[in-house]
Amino acid sequence: MPLTFTLDPAVTPALRDGLLDLWTDVTNTGGAVGFVPPVTHEDVRPELLRHFAAMSEGRARLLVGQDEEGRVAATAFLTFNTHRLMTHWLWLYTVMVHPRHQGKGYGRDLLAVAEDAARGLGFEAIRLTCRGGLGLERFYASCGYKEVGRVPGAIRVGPGEDRDDIFMLLPLA
Repeated sequence: MPLTFTLDPAVTPALRDGLLDLWTDVTNTGGAVGFVPPVTHEDVRPELLRHFAAMSEGRARLLVGQDEEGRVAATAFLTFNTHRLMTHWLWLYTVMVHPRHQGKGYGRDLLAVAEDAARGLGFEAIRLTCRGGLGLERFYASCGYKEVGRVPGAIRVGPGEDRDDIFMLLPLA
């Protein structure tokens, strides 16, 4: 059954808790979403609150995918550029699909809905970054994104464990 996607859902306690569950579960199963496992809700909460602050300031939009039971199953934040010379493209941050739903095509669905939302908002491109060493750049490339830059060893996940920071771009025009 496909996910139901909503752009700018009401931020309720249930949604907040669902996002915390998603982010914690994705991280703890090896997902590259800004943390290194193990994490708890309390580790993730400050970063989620920063995203909510950006939303309340009009700098970001939230895209949520819910499964047939109404649980948060996927998410991405569409974040606007504030630099006056870069307002024609946006960033896609914290792209996640819950581990129980991975392999069902929901990641592609999430990116397609994000693309439609960005295009509908008048943007000309989407940029994102991903952590090297996990094959994420191949997934994004299969969804139309092009690698446009790479900073070797920019992400340190542990002592002696550095990963590349890979920049990807999806033109919308």
